[in-house]
Amino acid sequence: MKILFDCRYTRIGRHDGISRYTAGLVEAFSRLHPVTMMISDERQLAMLPDLPWVKIRSATSLLEPWVALQINRHDPDVVYSPMQTVGSAHRRFRLILTLHDMVFYRTRKPPREFSWIVRTIWWGYHLTYVPQRMALNRGEAVVTGSYNCEREMNEVSLTARPITVIRPGVDALDLPPRDHDEAKTLVYMGTFMPNKNVETLVRGMASLPGYRLHLLSRIDDATRERLAALAPQGAVVFENGVSDERYLELLRSSTAMVSACLDEGFGIPLIEALAAATPLVVSDIPVFREVGGDAASFFEPLDPAAFARAVIELDRPGVWEAASLRAHAHAADFSWDESAARLLALVETLPERRRAWWRPRRSRSRARTATPVG
Repeated sequence: MKILFDCRYTRIGRHDGISRYTAGLVEAFSRLHPVTMMISDERQLAMLPDLPWVKIRSATSLLEPWVALQINRHDPDVVYSPMQTVGSAHRRFRLILTLHDMVFYRTRKPPREFSWIVRTIWWGYHLTYVPQRMALNRGEAVVTGSYNCEREMNEVSLTARPITVIRPGVDALDLPPRDHDEAKTLVYMGTFMPNKNVETLVRGMASLPGYRLHLLSRIDDATRERLAALAPQGAVVFENGVSDERYLELLRSSTAMVSACLDEGFGIPLIEALAAATPLVVSDIPVFREVGGDAASFFEPLDPAAFARAVIELDRPGVWEAASLRAHAHAADFSWDESAARLLALVETLPERRRAWWRPRRSRSRARTATPVG
């Protein structure tokens, strides 16, 4: 069975959530079954495992609705996409689509990295559930990244296709148990979109003297100035993007990973913190209850004082140490190998591929193998 894995949403230089999900899942899946990656830019290979690949047009191209015509040339049996937007017109393969969250039905501001045309389409797409239903029903099966999102999809009958939960995993870190660092450092990894509610974290720093909040993601000047004005001087550190090495260093030395999200699909940084034995202090929303379990402390997301109290609670004798041990143990619940096994089991349940009456034309170019990085 020939399987193509859509890796066109892989970032260049630094992962975001979808990119990290793509890279982690395709690498683990390749250990179970041969797979070929679809990319749109060879620079993406630096962020992906060393696997066979083919190059097709960008997923944000205006020709995306007809990209299946290009994919057909590689004669796949199954195409898996970590998004729901892959084009399917005239496809001759079985298709698995992914919806990670329902956030944009409640926060309709589209991602800024897209062109204004794509942002306009994105905004219109989320005005009602109808376009999403049509998109998801194009495939044979649908994947989502959390049980919370599966519940939300079922509540509004978002698709007639079977839904399989394939959660993100986290690479096991062979690290010794952590000691409680006295530096009183908090870290936040994520965007600054309205649903992320970073303002609550920043405002809460007024009640956390001696603590410093490190905002790790890239940030524009206007947002930086606005957030800096909400906290005591020196209480917030704007990292404006960090390397993987710096990220792990901060995780392993911080008191907690924090988030005040109002709405979220999953939260991969949270399980990365768990793997580093770093406790979580996060907003009390259903998906964070699923992800954090007993390894997290929860607070009302619009209450800066409640956030500060949850952090201060970790300073009580023995509380942080117990939370750190629970965090490391809980990280074992999130395995890329288990996620890949669930995806392979789903693939094996799909009906036979649809074939045209004529013999599909094979691509003249063979799948290539990426040059090892580093």
